[in-house]
Amino acid sequence: MSLRIGIYGQGAWGRALGQVFGQGGHRISTWSRRAGGEPSQLLPHQDVIVCAIAMAGVPELSQRLSPVWPSGLPLISCTKGLNLQQLLSASQLWQGAIPSLSSLVLSGPNLAGELEGGLPAASVLASLHSDLAQSLQQELSSDQLRLYTNKDPIGTELSGALKNVMAVAAGVCDGLGLGANAKASLLTRGLAEMGRLSQQLGGDPDTLYGLAGLGDLLATANSRLSRNYRFGLHLAEGLSAEEAIRAIGATVEGPSTAVAALALAEQVGVRLPICAQVVALIEGRISPPEAVRALMERDLKTEER
Repeated sequence: MSLRIGIYGQGAWGRALGQVFGQGGHRISTWSRRAGGEPSQLLPHQDVIVCAIAMAGVPELSQRLSPVWPSGLPLISCTKGLNLQQLLSASQLWQGAIPSLSSLVLSGPNLAGELEGGLPAASVLASLHSDLAQSLQQELSSDQLRLYTNKDPIGTELSGALKNVMAVAAGVCDGLGLGANAKASLLTRGLAEMGRLSQQLGGDPDTLYGLAGLGDLLATANSRLSRNYRFGLHLAEGLSAEEAIRAIGATVEGPSTAVAALALAEQVGVRLPICAQVVALIEGRISPPEAVRALMERDLKTEER
């Protein structure tokens, strides 16, 4: 069955999704801030809306569309990050603006450049609306993109957001030439940090070891296609956060996510030592070698999730 899919956002991620879904036989319509026009004009006559805009644009767009959102029209949120002002995920912002919305979260190891190049990938559709998720899973899966489902949107979104922070740390690790042992240790402990915060906020522990958690972390922390990984590499070279973002020339969600995650962790009493060092780096309070030293000199303890 061919679906009518409206996509908000035509950055690399939005373009890649439009290409994959279009090649699957679906009819694609798009809107982007850069192209201009009234975003509400995308809504009529669609079967599903996909939002792939940067986190910074979600609060405004969701509030703007709230009064005119068609009843029963589902939304797939593909934005990875945390809102710094409200400390909420993208789907939580959408749900707050449109309480009756049937929302889903799409996340996984999906580097846009690889998808645009025709390479295969898998992802997860997470929603409390299981029947809807399973229906869209059947319709949107293709030879290139295999979709799974789960019932844990909050854990899926937090995993997708927090792995960007760990990817920044991985970029720093590689940029300093610390080796495979150090990087493996960093990512393992980073995964534990992701799990501590996610579970404290209601996420399912199993999600952490699925596509949205470990899967996305492995892809994002090991590829130069990842903006967050390249951001970390630039920090290791001695660039400031602002200089690193200018060098990349595109939105990098990891820095603001790190600050928001640390604020969330303080609210719920969770320690995130790697995230804390990433924030200190971003704010220019320490150098990359000092961040590594701070992590290595932490008090010895038992290994735990």
